[in-house]
Amino acid sequence: MTEIPEHLRKRAEEARKKAAAASGGGDDAPAAASGGGDDAPQSEAASRIPAHLLERAKKAREQASGGGESGGGTATATAPVAAAATTAVATAGPPVAAGPGGHTQRLLTVVKSGSIQDVKSTPVDKVHVWPHLLAVEFVASLAMLTFVLIFSIFVNAPLLELANVNETPNPSKAPWYFLGLQELLTMFHPMVAGVTIPGMGIFLLILAPYMDKNPSNKPENRKFAISIFTIMLMFWAVLVMIGSFFRGPGQNFVTPWTSGLFFEL
Repeated sequence: MTEIPEHLRKRAEEARKKAAAASGGGDDAPAAASGGGDDAPQSEAASRIPAHLLERAKKAREQASGGGESGGGTATATAPVAAAATTAVATAGPPVAAGPGGHTQRLLTVVKSGSIQDVKSTPVDKVHVWPHLLAVEFVASLAMLTFVLIFSIFVNAPLLELANVNETPNPSKAPWYFLGLQELLTMFHPMVAGVTIPGMGIFLLILAPYMDKNPSNKPENRKFAISIFTIMLMFWAVLVMIGSFFRGPGQNFVTPWTSGLFFEL
């Protein structure tokens, strides 16, 4: 059975109330409720009940009035009207847009794939390790091996004699990765050169991620971070180059093209 809509139920209830009010108004109520007057159709039309329901209610009222007593009372006349209206509403057909069996579910619409999924590949900034990364690293390792091989052909690297504890070589230089620090020791006090300046550089590198909070991974968008790294790298590289090629006996400043090269690989 189809469920009775709420607005039809309210209209039937209003119609019953109006009919009950009309039946208890005075002595003219029996005449109005007997089924022969014109007040009943007017009150039913004023209740805004659909026309097919009014027709069914009218036929049911005529059948009820023909089979029973004409002056049986107001309740006898109004009861078939309300019952007929409720029965008509209850037996109303399914909605116009209903499917087979009165079902109101709609079928899914066939849509194109482009509206529910992405059919085009979007470019990403990531590549696979093989062959993109490993191929480049393999070529770079071959180039470095070739450079070292050619360099070893033209430049000799002989072993020195055994160290003599009674004789200190002049100049006595640290390994190349410590020459920057050794160069600072020739310019400043050991406390300044060994603690203050390296400590300030390390502290600046620690603060660099907090000063530059740009989440981008592209070098063109990280100018601040790249500038700090370049300054630190060039500062240390210049000190290493001075200590390697421009320091002679006694750690004095010399020019390699006039005094010679006081640096051993």
